Amino acid sequence: MKIITLREEDFNDFAKNHKYKNPFQTSSYGKVMTTEGYNYHFLGFLNNSNELIGASMLLYKPVYWGYKIALAPYGFLIDYTNNDLIEELTLRLRKLLFKQKFLFIKINPLIHCTERNNEGQMISYNPEINDILEILQKNGYIHHGFNRFFENNKPRWTAITKLLTSNDKLYYLLSKNVRNKINKANNCGIEIHKGTMEDLPILYEFIKRKQRKSLKYYHSILENYNGDAEIYLAHINPSKYIKNCQTLYEKEYARNEELNELLQKKSTTGKNITKLINKKMESDKMLGVHHENLATASLLFQNHPEGITIGGCLIIRYDKGIHLIIEGFDKEYRSYNSNYLLKWELIKKFNNEGYSFFNLNGITGEFNEKNKYSGLNEMKLGYNASAIEYIGEFDLIINKTVYNMYKKKTNKK
Repeated sequence: MKIITLREEDFNDFAKNHKYKNPFQTSSYGKVMTTEGYNYHFLGFLNNSNELIGASMLLYKPVYWGYKIALAPYGFLIDYTNNDLIEELTLRLRKLLFKQKFLFIKINPLIHCTERNNEGQMISYNPEINDILEILQKNGYIHHGFNRFFENNKPRWTAITKLLTSNDKLYYLLSKNVRNKINKANNCGIEIHKGTMEDLPILYEFIKRKQRKSLKYYHSILENYNGDAEIYLAHINPSKYIKNCQTLYEKEYARNEELNELLQKKSTTGKNITKLINKKMESDKMLGVHHENLATASLLFQNHPEGITIGGCLIIRYDKGIHLIIEGFDKEYRSYNSNYLLKWELIKKFNNEGYSFFNLNGITGEFNEKNKYSGLNEMKLGYNASAIEYIGEFDLIINKTVYNMYKKKTNKK
């Protein structure tokens, strides 16, 4: 086997056709990560017939005494079931990178372990997973474990909605809670529209505390993914909000009057009168809600006659899928549920355009016990999404002596 340097175009040609292709094993992501202090390099793995049988983009940066750490985003693009390949590749990588003063390589291969439903029940299982894990560990890759939360650099669990049917059918496959939140957002006059590079600072205000990335980082994503990275914004249209509130109020008012007339009739007695009184009380309550919403909408129109942007997200189109990179919203307008409508409108849009899945990004692997991420799981899996479990992170130590010194130093911080 030989390890060679690949040209950018040769790497991209190989990567886009590989089983484990993803938007992070691309030259575009390498360029983005220069904003985070990384350099990048493209490696090719040749067999004895000089055929390209694997490749990887390595991200790397100096950290300690001139030594470097490396990351292969979502792992090498190789056949992980081939023990001889892994053994020889690892041996040659260690020799090469030791000379170049690397401490370790981190990989998180895009290898599925299981697919589960929203209750955590297993739908499918990868029968090769134990063999792959054994091969990697036998060759010195230290597994970070089958963790359930966000202990790794990238989530080990993600929620993916498959776009295999019409939007009408998809809607009725959503959870009741998600449908209610979508309807409420529509009633609040929320509209979703595609943003431009000039809108990025607006989006950044909603997301800057979530990942502690710079504005330059997100600017670089939009710049380097050549139109495949897009931002979408959630905007309140106050005129639409007022109109919706007025319609709902008038509809409930008419219902309330009908109930009131029925109560005036002497013939209604017993259980019927009890049910009617309960309906009237519920209608009175809803009238108050709609009246209050109408007042809120009117005030919003006075303060922001052109409307106000309250949330947004960044997505990347890649191959047959859409990847939600990050989303956020103004906490003051949390009750407007713009994040629910935003994801639904994008699912509909990209389903119509022929994409096969929508990756809603990270969730947890805890489905039974309530925890601080339970709401996150409920929301994302509520989009008729499957929970996909990946194999997780591994470290391949290159220079054990200096690596141990580096770990001691970083652990003290």
